[in-house]
Amino acid sequence: MNIETLDLLREALPYIQRFQGKTFIVKFSGKVTENRENLASLAEELALLHQVGIRVCVTHGGGKQLTELAQKLGVVQTVIEGRRVTDDDTLDLAKMIFRGKINTEILAQLRGRGIDAVGLSGVDGGVIKAVRRPPKNVVNKETGLVESVDYGNVGDIVEVDTHLLELLLGGGYLPVISSLAADDSGKVFNINADTIAAEIAVSLKAEKLILLSDVNGIYLDPNDKSSKLDRLSTVDAFKMIKSGKATGGMIPKLQSLASLLSRGVGSAHVISGSERNALLAEVFTDEGTGTMIVAT
Repeated sequence: MNIETLDLLREALPYIQRFQGKTFIVKFSGKVTENRENLASLAEELALLHQVGIRVCVTHGGGKQLTELAQKLGVVQTVIEGRRVTDDDTLDLAKMIFRGKINTEILAQLRGRGIDAVGLSGVDGGVIKAVRRPPKNVVNKETGLVESVDYGNVGDIVEVDTHLLELLLGGGYLPVISSLAADDSGKVFNINADTIAAEIAVSLKAEKLILLSDVNGIYLDPNDKSSKLDRLSTVDAFKMIKSGKATGGMIPKLQSLASLLSRGVGSAHVISGSERNALLAEVFTDEGTGTMIVAT
């Protein structure tokens, strides 16, 4: 073992001691899970977090794989303002992809690293109670007219029951939760995976919510790699929105993360889901790899 490796272990030690017994919510995007080698690498990093005593809970979506399966089967998909309309056929595919294919593949990779992981959706144990999203008025970009859009079997979260998750985490298990939920009548809904991750993080009083993304952080200018922000306070986030420095999709992301931190989560992180060791570096080194957002 060389000196550099030993120095890294020394650097990691205070973080291991600080986070032992704390809860981390790690959210996978569908793109993160589609590459087998990438998923295997992430499973090793999660296993290390788990082995040093951090309570890890994984949540995941799978929109990319859902779209691909729908195309193969000829199920037409409608997306309005970035949100998928989930008709009955699409919901059936979502159950197959989210709770079936992706969830099982994550579990298998964790099993191969000696981790006792348990696959769930928000339906299991009543973890997530949801209601059908009501129709919303949107502006048709072609006509300029306001239209009412029914998103079908898309749900909004009403409540998170952490009892089952606490039992699993307390028993040394690693829950892997797919983005489905149900109402009290048993009606199943497709839920936004970022929203599920955020609400579970709040309900479990998580130390960290870590979003594994297609990019390795938040940028002032998406086309300028040097504009990446290593650390951001919620005050600065609102300043960016007000001044116009935050544009497009960055605005709702910053707003949602700031709201999350105001509800008790310790910090939120946006890191690359495809860069090897990005998760470990973000948690166990002073420098980190992505963008850390903190409440101030």
